[in-house]
Amino acid sequence: MSDPPYADRFPVHRALPERGVPRDEILAELRSMAEDEDALWESGKCSGTMYCGDHDHYRFMNEAFGLFAHANALQRDMCPSATKFEGEIVSMALDLFHAGDDAVGLVTTGGTGSILHAVLSYREHATVAGRPNIVKPETAHPAFDKACHLLGVEVRRAPVDPLTTQVDLDWVAGHIDGDTVAIVGSACNYGYGTIDPIAELGTVALERGVGLHVDACLGGWILPFGEQLGYPVPAFDFRVPGVTTVSADTHKYGYAFKGTSTLLFRDAAQRRAQYFMLTDWSGGKYASPGIEGSRSGGLLAATWAAMVSLGRDGYSRYARAIFETAERMKNAVSSHPRLRLVGQPTFLFSFTSDDIDVYHVNDFLRTRGWRLNGQQYPDALHMCVTRPQTHPGVAEAWEADLADAVAYAEQHAGEAPASGAVYGGVPGGLTAEVDAVIRAFMVDYLDGQSARPPAG
Repeated sequence: MSDPPYADRFPVHRALPERGVPRDEILAELRSMAEDEDALWESGKCSGTMYCGDHDHYRFMNEAFGLFAHANALQRDMCPSATKFEGEIVSMALDLFHAGDDAVGLVTTGGTGSILHAVLSYREHATVAGRPNIVKPETAHPAFDKACHLLGVEVRRAPVDPLTTQVDLDWVAGHIDGDTVAIVGSACNYGYGTIDPIAELGTVALERGVGLHVDACLGGWILPFGEQLGYPVPAFDFRVPGVTTVSADTHKYGYAFKGTSTLLFRDAAQRRAQYFMLTDWSGGKYASPGIEGSRSGGLLAATWAAMVSLGRDGYSRYARAIFETAERMKNAVSSHPRLRLVGQPTFLFSFTSDDIDVYHVNDFLRTRGWRLNGQQYPDALHMCVTRPQTHPGVAEAWEADLADAVAYAEQHAGEAPASGAVYGGVPGGLTAEVDAVIRAFMVDYLDGQSARPPAG
């Protein structure tokens, strides 16, 4: 087992220290790590991950968080502020997504949390004779698969057009049955930054009497402002008949701290379906609106503060800069005949190649400090444009480095790229043997994230 991170610079704690470490020493250690790690994304060369990147904004939210960091949102009699914060966060989100007066919502711990609660609400709200199922485009986030795995719901993955990434609507309609509780669309999907045909999916949902969840975890807090700025963003929210729930992460383009998202319901009865209540416990009557019990009052306060401080004008201003930068970066991709954008992307784009190995492009870009995400079926790279990319000089660096990367890929044609071994493969799935090898690799990787430091 390798040494844990920072073992060469700081003490490794394999047990509680006999005496507490002085606070100033601890803070110095933390500052050193934070400064090193911030430098990785402050260059603007990291796809996604850091959506805000404004340290002044972080300091402001830290102050708001600190005032309520010790508060438990579960105890609303002691912390009525939590009800104010959560209620107003939900209300502002419902207003942004054109919800009606009867719509409701809740704040969750992130996109996976919102999707998990959405699937739970559909399972509990529906009446089915057999095992409940949902139908999702293959491009929809794996969090749906995780939620269904945990909740005993079947996932039916609809194929998508490999050129447009648009879901096969006939396949979706043909795989809805009496046990289908919901279908899914993304605005936009994580892999390609493309928006599913939400209006058409809404029609299918209404015709077949099932729910439609719109996963706007990624795009929810930027696409509405892009639409207002004149970019081709189709309606994807509660304006679309048939949409019953929407998830949208405040910790992405809402510029809140990690650990917050919103899940919105057209109908309050569906939200009530996922409440948990136990009335005959010896410890007293127990009820919770979601899966979590204790929740951080600090995160609610910081999220509320971020939203109120920015307002519509702040979100619109940042959206304009992001969309303009994304257009410039996409144009740079399109200027290379050997590269091809996938579908019609928004602020996030993916590109592939039909005649060079795109992972060679990735290998070279890494040498220039870029951190893109790799994809498969087909091999592709994706770039999620955030505020750090809008800083002066970043788009220019992208144009120059991408040109050099394409030249590098051409020069190394026929060689095996360094970054393509895990993600490459034959479209249509993996053999059982290859799947087992990859799963074993992933288990080792996940084990390593929380591994106990080796004895020294």
